[in-house]
Formats: sequence, structure tokens, C-alpha cells
Amino acid sequence: MTNLNAVEGLDALTRSLARRTPEQLAVLLTRHAEPLARRPAPTGLRGLAQALWSYETLHHLVLHLDHPRIQVLAATARISQERAGRDAPGPAAPAPGADYQSLMAHRLSFAHLATEPVEPEDVFAALGATSPGPARTAAETALHHLYDDGLAAPTEDGTVVVPPRAPQLLAAHDLGPFLAGAPRPAPDDTATPATPAALPPTTSPHDESRAAAATLAATVDRLLAALATQPAALRKSGGLAVREIKRLAKAAGATEPHTRLLLDLTLAADLIALTRSPSGITALPTGAYDDWLGRAPGARLGPLLAAWSGLWDIPTHTPFGETPTALVRGHDRHAPALRHALLAALDTVPLGAGAPLPPLPFTEPPEPEAGPRTPWKDLLRAADWHRPLAVTHQPMAGERAAHTLHEAACLGLVAHGTLTPLGRALLADPRSLDEPLADLLPPLLEQAHFQADLTAVVPGRPAAALDALLASAADRESEGHAVTWRFTDRSVRRALDAGHSAETLREDLTRASATGTLPQPLGYLLQDAARSHGRMRVLSAACCIRSDDEALVEELVAHRALRDLGLRAIAPTVLVSSRPPAATLDALRAAGYAPALESDSGTTTVERLPAHRAKAPAPTRNPHAPLALAHRLLGLPTEPRAATTAGER
Repeated sequence: MTNLNAVEGLDALTRSLARRTPEQLAVLLTRHAEPLARRPAPTGLRGLAQALWSYETLHHLVLHLDHPRIQVLAATARISQERAGRDAPGPAAPAPGADYQSLMAHRLSFAHLATEPVEPEDVFAALGATSPGPARTAAETALHHLYDDGLAAPTEDGTVVVPPRAPQLLAAHDLGPFLAGAPRPAPDDTATPATPAALPPTTSPHDESRAAAATLAATVDRLLAALATQPAALRKSGGLAVREIKRLAKAAGATEPHTRLLLDLTLAADLIALTRSPSGITALPTGAYDDWLGRAPGARLGPLLAAWSGLWDIPTHTPFGETPTALVRGHDRHAPALRHALLAALDTVPLGAGAPLPPLPFTEPPEPEAGPRTPWKDLLRAADWHRPLAVTHQPMAGERAAHTLHEAACLGLVAHGTLTPLGRALLADPRSLDEPLADLLPPLLEQAHFQADLTAVVPGRPAAALDALLASAADRESEGHAVTWRFTDRSVRRALDAGHSAETLREDLTRASATGTLPQPLGYLLQDAARSHGRMRVLSAACCIRSDDEALVEELVAHRALRDLGLRAIAPTVLVSSRPPAATLDALRAAGYAPALESDSGTTTVERLPAHRAKAPAPTRNPHAPLALAHRLLGLPTEPRAATTAGER
């Protein structure tokens, strides 16, 4: 049986869409891009209306409605269905013990899917918002927002129609009384001026955000560098093994939960990709990583924070009984709405009134719901207003919220129980973070201060070229507001092994010096390392060691630490090793010598660390594509720029 009122509702939505300008329709397409991308692209306004009112799209969109909008939608749907059921009653309920087909036929009968237009005044009356005041204003504003989102449509006579599936989505949720404004998280009233909880914070949220952003930038840099050197192998069942997470956490200098978070963010930001090889699936950086290295620090973090706001997972949260892993496609569609709700609730907390984050692992407070108010309960209550279906209506609400807030603090979005300026910028628009991030992270430094104690200090974040130069010839010693490298015999030999000569290394370091000169001790170290480097040569003929210094050859044969190599002299200047070239090189260097690898032609072989890259992922959707689609749906000529960018997709 066809639901004629539902068809008329789609007609009303189609007419409402047709009255919009291309820019207004493009805003709608952009706002609902994620659920609409899971369906074929609409070819007309009618198809767009059907896509907006499909069950799958509605199931996603209602999660992102605040309390007034979902209350107005639920009240309208309930009144509409009650009137439709009264005007056209459906078949009688199946008898007890009826088969499955009969039950489903009744469930999907006309009476359950029928809709009737509803007067707005009837909706306001059902919500107790008939008189002028905050409640009436909030209800009217919410109704207009539903019109803008395509979740409701006005008819020609001024009534309201809503999707037929809305009652099925919202009937099981107890939304409580209508609240015009969001509850504000209350400070802890039990604290007194003499307790540490009531003392004002010693640092501002801006300072905390700056420190967190600097740490985040350095940690992600080290994590991606570790993946570029040694890709991570995934398990056959999916996700990284625990030992791989431990290895990457050690290389990045982060905890394992934060490492899982950063791995998922870099995957979502297309900085790493999963590639299939004969040995299995591995995770390694993409070509976009090289472009990412050349950006300013703020521009590096922008894609990661935007990816966090829309991630379908809480990477640091592992439900009881599951093994923590990373790089697994998330299925938690409530996570983005939960993040928005928590950030929106914290946005109203003034500095000094916020409560500390709950410790992890999280345990539910022992008080029942009817017990005394606590800052944590007040925060969840306020967050529930912003996204009613994504906070307390979900299982493990407190545990998931606690992990989400700790992730936000790690990313520099939350500090002292309130939002930082960066958090407010992300809440307003995740795509416009360049300016606040530029204020947090100063530009990269391209010069270092070389000191007589064989250290190089960069008072800030080094540029990629400077970082690569210092990392090739020195060992990173400390990190923080300033980064320190130390030059040693071993580190300089590493640079010589990678293809540098003493002169080119001296020239590169001099150009990188803030004073234009190098300290005398560093110059002596470079000379001494270059003088001893290559005095012996390791051949690849499985394998030989040769040196013009006969005394050195005799010394190697008698060295007790090299007995495992099984060295034998076949000439006054040639030794034969029983180990392959790589193992022989490692053993000689561990014993304090400085050998060089030689090719079959007699030239020195340059040793470089491998730099693995994955194939770049498919390009993301062009930002001008929604406007071009809006022109086509409205039957208007496409603007030249929109047409060009649409052709580039």
C-alpha cells in the first residue's frame, strides 16, 4: 500500500529544496556530505529528497541534532503518526504465535509509516512552548534549523511534514522535558579557598595548548619517521600487533594509547596508507608525507585535528575483553557527535571553574543517578543537551567520554577543565585551524647554535632540512622547548657512511650555523673521523676485509672481540670473514673501528637508511564540487570555476 502522505511529504521537501540558491544548497550538501557519500549521487532534487529521508541517512543525521531540534522533530513525528493512525487505521495486530512474515508485515504496515502534516502551533503546544519566551524562541529556531537541514519541510499551507521513518528512530528514546538552553557544567561546590582544587591554575589554557601542540608535532614527526624507516606489519586478523605498537611507541616517545591515537589520525589524514605485499599488509607513509614535512608546524597539525573531529572511533578506549590495536576501520558512528557534545559543554566553563579530568582507567562513580551532583555528572548532563543520542544514551557513556577528553587534552584542545582557543576554533570549524595553530607554533628554525662541547642546540622546532642534517651527523640528546644534538665519533662516521665527505659535511654544518662558523673542537672531530674512515674496506665477496695498513690487519686478526667473524689473512693486506658484509661491518664498528663498505668496482658504497613510501591515496573530494552539483540539481548553468573543479574530480 502506497503512503500518499509520505509521497506528498517528499514533494514538499523537493519544493523546499528548489527554492534555495545554489550557495544554500551547496551548504546543505557539504553539511551532509558523509551520509550522502554512502549513496549514489543524486541526479535531481527528487533524488536528493529521497536520499535525505532514507533510513540510513536519517540514522546518521539525528545523532548530530541538539536537544531543541531533536525534541521538535520527535514531537512532530509523534503527532503526525498518531493522526495518520487515527485517520487510516492499519490492520489488526497478528495473533499470538504468528510467523515472522506476519509480524514484519504488521510492523511495516501503512499505519506505522503513515504521516500527516502538522501545524507548528501543535508542536509548540506539545513542548510547552505556546507563550512567548525562551522556550518558544528555541522551538521556533529549532524548527527553522530542521528546515535548513532537510529533516523537515514546510507545505504550501504552512504545516510541517517530517520523514516517515522519524518515529521509528526516536520512539525508543526518552528525551525528557523540553529545555530551551544548555545546562552549564557547575564548578565543584565542595571545594573551599583553602583546598588546592579551588586555587587558580598557574598556566593559561593557551600556554597548555601551546605545549601540547609542540609535543604533538614532535611526536608525530618521530612516529612517521619510524614508519618510513621500518614499515609496520598488520596482523592477519587486522590491526597492528602489540609488539609493533610497542616499537612505534618507543620510537615516538609516547605512551601506547597515544601511539594508537596518532596512528589512526595519520591514517585518516592520508599521511600513511595500508598496502598489500606478498608478505602481508603493511602500514607506511604515503607521498603526502614528504609534502607534509615541508609545511609549517601549524599546517602539519591541522589535518590531524580535523581527522580527529570526524573519526569513527575512540582510539585510546578499548572495551573490556578486547585487545588494544590500531589501524582498524572504526564503526563507532556516535564518536564524532560525542566529541562535539563534550567540547560544546566545556566551551561554557570559565577559567578556574573547570573540574580536572577523571583519571584513567575510568571507573563509574559509586553514587546513583539520584545522588548528589558532581562536576562529572554536570558535564555529561550539559553534553547530553548538545547531542542527546550520542552521550548518555550509549553504553559505557562515562568511560567513552573520559577517554575522549583525555585525547582532547593530548591534542591541545582542553586544559584546566575548559576549552583552549584551539579547541574553540575546532568546535567552530575543523577546516579553519591554520590561524590558531600559527599562533601556537612558531615558524621552523633553519639554523642551529654549535657549541664547544660538541653539541648543537636549536631553540625551537627545526626545519626538515636542518633536522635531517643534524640527525645524519649527530645523536639527538634532549627535546623540549629547545632540541639538542651531540656529535660523537660514531655519529660522524655514520654521516661519512651515508655519503658525506669531511669537506661537504663541514660546509653543510657551517651554512646551518647561526654564527656562520663551527667551534674548533667540532672541526677537529670531523678531521679525525675522516682520517680514520675508510682505512679498511669491506668487500661484498662474502666477505673480505682489505687495508693498506698491514699492522692494522694483524691487529684485527688478534682482536678477541672479532673472533666470531672467523678472520683469516689471505694476504698482508687482505682478510677473509666468515660472516656477510653487513654483519662484518656491525662487528667492526662495535669494536671501535671505522670501516667503509666497498663495491665490486672498488668504489665506496654509500649506506643510507631505507625510506619507504606507499602509493598516494585517491584524491579527496574537491571543495567546489558541492556548488557544481547544486547548480546541476537546480538546472542552472554551472559557474566557470565550479565547472573546472568538478571536471578535476
